[in-house]
Order: sequence, then structure tokens, then C-alpha cells
Amino acid sequence: MKNLKMKVFQTICRQLRSSKGFSVEPSPRVGFSTSSYSCGRKKKMNPYEEVNQEKYSDLVQSVLSFRGHAQTPESLFKEDTLLYGPVSKCKPPKQDEEEARVPGNWFPLFNAERSLKPNATSDAPIPLKIPLQRNRIPSVTRVLQQTMTSEQIFYLERWKKRMILELGEDGFAEYTSNIFLQGKQFHEALESILSPQGNLKERDENLLESGYIESVQHILKDISGVRALESAVQHETLKYVGLLDCVAEYQGNLCVIDWKTSEKPKPSIRNTFDNPLQVVAYVGAINHDGNYSFQVHCGLIVVAYKDGSPAHPHFMDPELCSQYWAKWLLRLEEYTKKEKNQKPD
Repeated sequence: MKNLKMKVFQTICRQLRSSKGFSVEPSPRVGFSTSSYSCGRKKKMNPYEEVNQEKYSDLVQSVLSFRGHAQTPESLFKEDTLLYGPVSKCKPPKQDEEEARVPGNWFPLFNAERSLKPNATSDAPIPLKIPLQRNRIPSVTRVLQQTMTSEQIFYLERWKKRMILELGEDGFAEYTSNIFLQGKQFHEALESILSPQGNLKERDENLLESGYIESVQHILKDISGVRALESAVQHETLKYVGLLDCVAEYQGNLCVIDWKTSEKPKPSIRNTFDNPLQVVAYVGAINHDGNYSFQVHCGLIVVAYKDGSPAHPHFMDPELCSQYWAKWLLRLEEYTKKEKNQKPD
């Protein structure tokens, strides 16, 4: 088949070389226009009608008289394969591959041996405040930082570069320092408000008047029965630690509460990035930490705003916590693998 086509092609080329060229006289009345909306044009003349057909009758006859083998679907597929290569059969993209992954280090979020103790809020004890012990066990924050996706890293670096271009290196350093300080003061003020001792210092008075505190006033009205404040947790089986902000009841549900500040509105839990993973990591740890006798089934992320606009509360019920718990286990698994690969043999 291939040889026959080549012979026909060579025959046409030889006859073209032997000819003196086309004798075409285009009609002066024929006009060309790139617009499909041209109106009032005269009937087009076919330029091929002006070709000296008698002169090239032999060439046309030789081409038309050639007959090859009958084409079939199979032969056409073989031709296409020879000309263009085999057909690539692409599989449809998988939908949310991360959702389909199952953690290899599965461990339950809730502790079946503990009770919720829902009636303990009437005579709630002094909130626990266990100091964080510095050891070689990784923190929740470190695990999340070391296992960020490439997309998260890209957007973080892009934001950093944009801020440096706008503020300069020194200005950006000062900006991040101020953000950290404001967050620290916000947490100190909340601790003073939620602590039953009510030991406010002079410097706390200014903190209580800040926009962040004003932002969370409607949230604080629904919080009661504080069980822990700025207290360390450790998952004794999965081996990670953390420092949670608060454990208290929110609208009757015992929650791990995480206070966040933001310059931009975050009306959806999706806008809080890895914060839900942080919360469920604390929930899982507190449920399996011997220092805590109670169990938590829910989480709450509160995003406060500097201008005093109402904070956004993102409540996480047991079902939602379980979904994020599976994602947290995957991140913890990824961190463990990275650490093993980095260790020298």
C-alpha cells in the first residue's frame, strides 16, 4: 500500500516537472473578501474553469485511472497507525484522589472508654492548663507545615513575594512580627475573659478594647463550662503533641475551640485552609491523653477581625470531625515517611 502511494506521487511529480506551468487567466470581475457579510457581489467564477484542461488531461487521467485495494476500516486504522502512531487511550481523570486514599495508620478519633460527661458544666472545675513539654515528638503545627501541598506552598510564596515588593524586606519582617504579637495578645485577652479567676492586669484592659475582642462578643455569649485553656495535649499512641487554645461548651456541645485572627473575611470553613486538621488533631489527642478524663466530639474555629466586624464561627460536628480526622492521619503518615527517608542509614 505504501509503495503504491509512493509510485503515484512520483508519477505526478514527473509530469508536473515536464509541464510548462499552469495557464490560468483570472477574471477581473472576481473579488476576494474576508468578510462573510459582503452583499451585492456578482456570481463567483471558479478559477479552475480557466485552467487549460486539455493540456493536463493525461495527468488527470493517470491519477483517476489508478485503482488500489479497497479500503476497509481495518486498513484505515493500520494506515493511521503507520502515519500517526498508535492511538493513545487516555483514562478519565480520577475524581478527588485524596478523598479515596485510606490512612495506613488508622486509629479511632473517639475513645470508647470515656464518657462525654455532659452534666459536668454546672460545677465546672478550674480549667486545666498543662504546660507543653519540649521533646522530640513532633507538634501538630510542624506536621502540617512539613506536609503542605505544592499548591499551598506556591500561594504562600507568591503572597510573601508580593508583600516584600510592597513593604520591602524590613517592612515585611515588621509586618509579620506585628501579626504574631496581635495574635498573642488576642489569646491572652481571651484567656483572661474565660478564666474563672478573673485576674485582669492593667495591660489587659487595653486588650479587652481591641477590635478582635469586639469581633467575638456574640460568640462568647454562647460559650460556657470551660475545661481547658492554653493547655498541652499528647496523643500517646500516634506520638504527636500540641497546645490547644480552649476546651469549652459552645451552644451545649463540648468543643476544642481554636481562635484565629484574619485581615480578610473567611465565611466558609474552606477558607480556613489547614485549621480544621489542627482542631481534629487536638480532639483526637485529648481523647487519648491520660491527663484529661473527659472526651470531646466537636470542634469550633472562630475567625476574628481587627476592625471589630462579627467573627465567623465554623462549627465541626462529629461527622465533619471524622472526615477531617482521616485527612489528618494521611498528613501524619506522610510526615512520618519523610522523616524516615531523611534519616541517614
